[in-house]
Amino acid sequence: MQWTKKDMELYIGSKEYIDTAIIPIIPFQLSQETNIGKSTSKREVLSIFATEIEKELSGRILLIPNYYYLEYGDKDEEAQRLNKWTQEIQKQPFEHVFILTFDAGWKKHEKSLDANLLWVPGFQIDEQNSSNIMPLIRGQVADVIELLRSYW
Repeated sequence: MQWTKKDMELYIGSKEYIDTAIIPIIPFQLSQETNIGKSTSKREVLSIFATEIEKELSGRILLIPNYYYLEYGDKDEEAQRLNKWTQEIQKQPFEHVFILTFDAGWKKHEKSLDANLLWVPGFQIDEQNSSNIMPLIRGQVADVIELLRSYW
């Protein structure tokens, strides 16, 4: 289920079956113009990736709205903010909360998070590989789904 009015109405009526929440976290930056293309590509791919996970596990997970953080900011501060999101989400209650990212830098902060970190090596979309991106995403989605099922 996604963060839409229709899906949230369904969630309220069937939340005893939905025990897992996923928070996609996405870096944001405008200060380093040479990296803007890379940053926006990661956002696009992660959004597609998260949506594909939600489609595969529909009825079991809730896809939380994207969490944006400053790419070159203080991850300790962001971890505290993410923990506030996690605490709010766990009030429902969700048995499992996962943070989904392509940013390997979060691995250093994994122990300070109140949720499980799902770090997936990211890749970029460019004009040459845009037609081949969905098979790559689906392959990684299948691996992440197996990992999620291991927590259940």
